[in-house]
Amino acid sequence: MAAFIRSRIFVFQLVSKNSKIKIYRTIILPFVFSGCETWSLISRKERRLRVFENRVLRRIFGTKRDEVIGEWRKLLNEELNDLYSSPNIVGVIKLGRIK
Repeated sequence: MAAFIRSRIFVFQLVSKNSKIKIYRTIILPFVFSGCETWSLISRKERRLRVFENRVLRRIFGTKRDEVIGEWRKLLNEELNDLYSSPNIVGVIKLGRIK
């Protein structure tokens, strides 16, 4: 998973955010979800999956300029969730699990 985070495609400014999100949804998520129906999700694994998703989304959406201070800052997790507007990775895995 670390290779996806280090991928240069998410840093290129010539590639639109919509294209980066499509790449994330069509290539990266299916790779991560492979075999997830049989995983036992303990809290440690859930946390690592959320960290992975937030890192990728931070690479896609970049930084934000703070209006008050005027400096650039990382997006908060809540801001990432609002911008991405899709269910988080742990929720999708729990929905697709074999019952």
